Amino acid sequence: MASRRKGRILAFQALYFWDSSSPNEALRVPVEELVNFAWLEDEKLKNLDEGLAVFSRVLIAGTVENIKEIDAIIIKHLENWDISRVNRVDLAIMRMSVFSLMYQNDISPSIIIDEAIGICREYGADESYKFINGVLDNIRKTLQERVKKEERL
Repeated sequence: MASRRKGRILAFQALYFWDSSSPNEALRVPVEELVNFAWLEDEKLKNLDEGLAVFSRVLIAGTVENIKEIDAIIIKHLENWDISRVNRVDLAIMRMSVFSLMYQNDISPSIIIDEAIGICREYGADESYKFINGVLDNIRKTLQERVKKEERL
């Protein structure tokens, strides 16, 4: 679904913008501005497909609202790496993808990870996609193990 890819790219750009707006989370651009795409150029905003906008809004708002839990999971899966050292592009892609892995159970984890890799190949550094793939795949495994444990209870 090309529109979902575009929606993910739009969400990733919003999350990158949000993270870059201030080092202090409390002073960052409000989520309302992000989901209204106030940061987007007027021409792109005017041509924005409503279905794409809705999908992006879910990713953006969900990621920002659950950022502490999302970051905690990312930190847990960064081997010998500090989250402050992660490239902001990579971090925005990972955050959005972790939100999807955690809360969008109607989307296959392999699709979520493949989309993250595709976006990273387009917007990230040359070898970033390998890093993102490894982290997201480990998170996927952890989340699947958690679900299996809950089902046994």
